[in-house]
Amino acid sequence: MLSAPDSPPNSWASARSEARIEFARSARPTLGVEWELALVDAQTRDLSNEASAVLSELGENPRVHKELLRNTVELVTGICDTTGEAIEDLRQTLATTRPIVHSRGMELFGAGTHPFAQWSAQKLTDAPRYAELIKRTQWWGRQMLIWGVHVHVGISSSYKVMPIISSLLQHYPHLLALSASSPWWDGHDTGYASNRAMMFQQLPTAGLPFQFQTWGEFEGFVYDQKKTGIIDHTNEIRWDIRPSPHLGTIEVRVCDGVSNLRELGALVALTHCLIVDLDRRLEADESLPTMPPWHVQENKWRAARYGLDAEIILDADSNERLVTDDLDDLLNRLEPIAARLHCADELAAVADIYRTGASYQRQRRVAEEHDGDLRAVVDALVAELDIS
Repeated sequence: MLSAPDSPPNSWASARSEARIEFARSARPTLGVEWELALVDAQTRDLSNEASAVLSELGENPRVHKELLRNTVELVTGICDTTGEAIEDLRQTLATTRPIVHSRGMELFGAGTHPFAQWSAQKLTDAPRYAELIKRTQWWGRQMLIWGVHVHVGISSSYKVMPIISSLLQHYPHLLALSASSPWWDGHDTGYASNRAMMFQQLPTAGLPFQFQTWGEFEGFVYDQKKTGIIDHTNEIRWDIRPSPHLGTIEVRVCDGVSNLRELGALVALTHCLIVDLDRRLEADESLPTMPPWHVQENKWRAARYGLDAEIILDADSNERLVTDDLDDLLNRLEPIAARLHCADELAAVADIYRTGASYQRQRRVAEEHDGDLRAVVDALVAELDIS
């Protein structure tokens, strides 16, 4: 009688163990904000590749980071509890950074793209991860002449993360339409409110997130990505909304670059309220609403193309509505959440954006008033930083 062969190793269990991703839970819904700003020459208004000099003069400052291109500095907050605290944190960092920028003949500029700068003239920051990104992505990677805002919100448990992200996608077009600030590319009006949104999704692992419902599904996805050599680390997943496991947050990366602290505060407050609202609904054992991926994808395109004039898809039943009309109701619904999060004034300021005009609309207005002179657009955006 033949003896049975030795049992094979439990490869599934081994793979499952390797796939585990620890989530650094946040006991409260904290905030963190990353604000990318470009450096422009004070005379020509073209981009300036002098970030390394600015950072060198600042010294070891954890609130100011380098980015992919040498024309960019990123201002970051510490861990904050309220929108007001986060904005004040950024205001102080701005007050430290701007004098150095000015002393070197430059200005700070906030938008999703620069109106006329050429991507081929920009220099890369010297760092291995950036070099590897460009080596892999080639022409598309070199084209990433874009700036955005990232908002982190603390989450208490990993089981909440993917349901919140999947449901938050219903409000993707609201955030993008409000922040849209990138109508220009290489001196041309693209016809889009946010050309940045269209550009950034060309990178591998960028764009809309998959609509996973469990943390285990996300862990399996990351395992597959690493095994096949697509990524080496979870931070190389460049989704528009993504988990940040090591921080214990959901990171919302939807918004275009922002020119001033008042609008930034409004967008941060809206993001904070949306995520906390979904979190509390989960705590109450409510099933969070989602939409089919094809509706989410269409909404992203509509918001990028038409901005605040977008007719967005509201739900899985394919109902539609003008995004600004939906924002009116959304802001009213979130008022109690804003009161609890101490950001009622900042949330109310969201309505000012669509009543007076978003950045892409203001930029086009300035260009029209100055016979198409895009340097005047840069002037206007630089000046907006002073109204913070």
